[in-house]
Amino acid sequence: MKIGAGLPLLAWAVVLFFAGAAGAETDEGLFTIARIRYGGGGDWYADPTSLPNLLRGLRERTNIRAAAEEARVEILGEEIFRYPFLYMTGHGTVRFTPAEIERLRFHLQSGGFLWADDNYGMDASFRREIRKVLPGSELVELPFDHPIYHAFYDFPNGLPKIHEHDGHPPKGYGIHHEGRLVVFYTYETDIGDGLEDADVHNDPPEKREAALRMAINIVHYALTH
Repeated sequence: MKIGAGLPLLAWAVVLFFAGAAGAETDEGLFTIARIRYGGGGDWYADPTSLPNLLRGLRERTNIRAAAEEARVEILGEEIFRYPFLYMTGHGTVRFTPAEIERLRFHLQSGGFLWADDNYGMDASFRREIRKVLPGSELVELPFDHPIYHAFYDFPNGLPKIHEHDGHPPKGYGIHHEGRLVVFYTYETDIGDGLEDADVHNDPPEKREAALRMAINIVHYALTH
């Protein structure tokens, strides 16, 4: 089933969520996460085992009927409108073309949601590009009592710290459009690394569990708000 460009995308996500809770089994009814292929030289494909592990966690721990694999989309591809939940990560430079900026703006303002997870290195370019996508809307740190930190699991101190990077505390930033959170940016934490297979980074079990719980919160929040 394909979403028309005029249909609010998050409304479709809620349909998927409740259809899953009712037990829908067909591939067309399964929720998945769409990883954005972006230009600029950054490794948009980083952490290849992270999203399949998150999707498995959603199936095992929630009522969300999630697919086994992520989708991978071009911003200008029509298939992007099938996916209300977008994801991007990487270590390097992010750059959107003018046409991609307009398309991504339309997607987010029409009901879509973007989770950007800094994999250590994309911060400056992501901030520059998302400012073009949503001009006049700055990334603002979300308070610890924001529902995204309590959507399914409780994180009273905000984001968990998965990898040290520069040793700064983890920060969760958001951009709202008409009162709805449309972008969530996780910085100085690296949730995606924590979601990877155990032998990739050799993270201790408690770090991997914290990453999975926080990622489930993000998806659960996006599908229910």
